[in-house]
Amino acid sequence: MICQVLVWYQSCTDLKKDQFDNLEKHTQWGIDILEKYIKFVKERTEIELSYAKQLRNLSKKYQPKKNSKEEEEYKYTSCKAFISTLNEMNDYAGQHEVISENMASQIIVDLARYVQELKQERKSNFHDGRKAQQHIETCWKQLESSKRRFERDCKEADRAQQYFEKMDADINVTKADVEKARQQAQIRHQMAEDSKADYSSILQKFNHEQHEYYHTHIPNIFQKIQEMEERRIVRIGDSMKTYAEVDRQVIPIIGKCLDGIVKAAESIDQKNDSQLVIEAYKSGFEPPGDIEFEDYTQPMKRTVSDNSLSNSRGEGKPDLKFGGKSKGKLWPFIKKNKGATPEDFSNLPPEQRRKKLQQKVDELNKEIQKEMDQRDAITKMKDVYLKNPQMGDPASLDHKLAEVSQNIEKLRLETQKFEAWLAEVEGRLPARSEQARRQSGLYDSQNPPTVNNCAQDRESPDGSYTEEQSQESEVKVLATDFDDEFDDEEPLPAIGTCKALYTFEGQNEGTISVVEGETLYVIEEDKGDGWTRIRRSEEEEGYVPTSYVEVYLDKNAKGAKTYI
Repeated sequence: MICQVLVWYQSCTDLKKDQFDNLEKHTQWGIDILEKYIKFVKERTEIELSYAKQLRNLSKKYQPKKNSKEEEEYKYTSCKAFISTLNEMNDYAGQHEVISENMASQIIVDLARYVQELKQERKSNFHDGRKAQQHIETCWKQLESSKRRFERDCKEADRAQQYFEKMDADINVTKADVEKARQQAQIRHQMAEDSKADYSSILQKFNHEQHEYYHTHIPNIFQKIQEMEERRIVRIGDSMKTYAEVDRQVIPIIGKCLDGIVKAAESIDQKNDSQLVIEAYKSGFEPPGDIEFEDYTQPMKRTVSDNSLSNSRGEGKPDLKFGGKSKGKLWPFIKKNKGATPEDFSNLPPEQRRKKLQQKVDELNKEIQKEMDQRDAITKMKDVYLKNPQMGDPASLDHKLAEVSQNIEKLRLETQKFEAWLAEVEGRLPARSEQARRQSGLYDSQNPPTVNNCAQDRESPDGSYTEEQSQESEVKVLATDFDDEFDDEEPLPAIGTCKALYTFEGQNEGTISVVEGETLYVIEEDKGDGWTRIRRSEEEEGYVPTSYVEVYLDKNAKGAKTYI
């Protein structure tokens, strides 16, 4: 192909420089195409990295937070499948990162290095071509110069010969002048011969150089340029194959990720999830019995049936009796208190209460174990100090050791109290014994209770509400569970907001803990005692030092029921 470019050089008098220029432009265009492809692949790698990052962020965003209520909800098979999907998407994102890395290492780096080599090779080939072109042009100029000199010398020799012949034919010219003309003619003839020989030699040399130029140098240079271009074309084709192969290599792994999502979806068990809901929310109550018919047509004093829930507030003394087998099973109609949750969870149905108590006992046991581990560590450190006094003073650990022991004792008392409640709910005890009451009273004297635990007096050993109650208990049930529909106080409205300037550990009764920077609602201003009443949620409020918060009162917010 390139050799055919020789037709561009039609004669030694017309060396076509523009053909070299055209080849130079074409090869530069080829390099530009290669660099454009490198740029394309580079932008593809950036897109893959960005996509992988977005997928990872998406997966992380929907992962359940540790030690949160949301994490507890992921016990259902559908939620577990969703977690598996998020994990598979994280692996899916990793494969796009692999695509980016492989394209960068196998295509971009390799082609960038090749482009530099290609530029050097192109520069060298065209430098050799320009050099050969300049050499043949120089030879041509020498040939033209010798040719003109030969032509000039021949014309001078002819004129000298004509002048000699003219002088020789003239009888009036002296013999000396004729001899001089003859010698001049001979000199000119000799110069013409020398120019002829020089011209012939240069012409022969030029023809040789021209033959070498057109049949050796230029074909070799053009052949090198052709091979260079063909290598460039093959290289960009190989790079395109690598581009496809990099994608193809991750397809099996991506397929496994998708198979994992399908497998997770197939593992969803609706029956199991339903059973988990039943176990989580079953109350343990027995269904209530039928309500007896009350006959108002009889001229007799109105009485309340065994299972009636009616209780007229107009009657001064609630003379109610619950009779029959299903007495006292009022659970569908018991109204939930809006106040703080009782410490013994007596506001919950038996089964839910048992679970809460068991959870509380487990948490307390973990705390006791943690404190015991800390005590053992302090004891070992004290032993080390006793054996090596230079390492520390053993007496300095006595205060800490006493504090940890006190915490353990306090936690044990707390655990005993909750275990007694738990045993009562599970039926291990027929009722709260006097000893348990005394233990609870001992603890309550140290930590005054904040709620009324009357609901536990209405429970049987199996944790359900029973009918064996005194009239006083029956009235108490109605007073707490029905009358609160009319007597419950609405929570105080927010009168503004506040921002915690410092962290406050609300350890005393009536206080609330806050974290620096936290925003809460103000429900009662400082009355001059240095305390401000705030609310975090509907059931979480208390007092904090006024100096610990920055208050923003909003007059328009009075009476609004808004919770954080």
